[in-house]
Amino acid sequence: MATVMDFTSPVDEFPLGTVFENLPGVTVELERLIPDETMIIPYFWVRGAQAEDIEAAFEAHPGFVSVRLIDDVDEEYLMRAEWNDEYYGLLSALAHANIVVLSGIGTKEGWQFEVRGETRERIGEFRSDCQDHDIPIEITAVHSLLPVQEDGYELTDTQREALVLAYEMGYYDSPRAVSLAEVAAELDISQQSLSSRLKRGNRRLIERTLASE
Repeated sequence: MATVMDFTSPVDEFPLGTVFENLPGVTVELERLIPDETMIIPYFWVRGAQAEDIEAAFEAHPGFVSVRLIDDVDEEYLMRAEWNDEYYGLLSALAHANIVVLSGIGTKEGWQFEVRGETRERIGEFRSDCQDHDIPIEITAVHSLLPVQEDGYELTDTQREALVLAYEMGYYDSPRAVSLAEVAAELDISQQSLSSRLKRGNRRLIERTLASE
């Protein structure tokens, strides 16, 4: 059965964490990523900085070859990183176990990841690989991917919880009755994590309802 795991990692463990030395106020969010043994070049977004400052803010790191700006949308900047395939780190462990990165968000406080393995054994393989290579992660949640009801929307437990609570608190009302920060505080998670859960949950609902008609 597919298994979802949430975990955190120190800011300097992931190569892109070098940006926080020069731009401590930015947020980095990975695009949905399916690593494999060839280390596909991923895309990610940077928020909270000026375009001309971003590329130079990524200090040299053995985990990547280059980082460059691709596009910008509403003061969010799409970046592209070319990884060094000789560096064994967090991405390598994910790729080795064929783990899908559902969400990866970094701030100066650290990294938060939500990943999915086809089986619980895949998740276990990833955890063991991190231990063997001294890659520090702290697991915060592990749960099976189950449909919400018999007709099946395939939401995770955390996505369903976030969507339902946001609805019940009036986040989707017009005008909104509560802010994103208030819903996040109720769940005891960061605004970035809540935003990511709502985004993925809404995408899954649309995919399984409107887009499937």
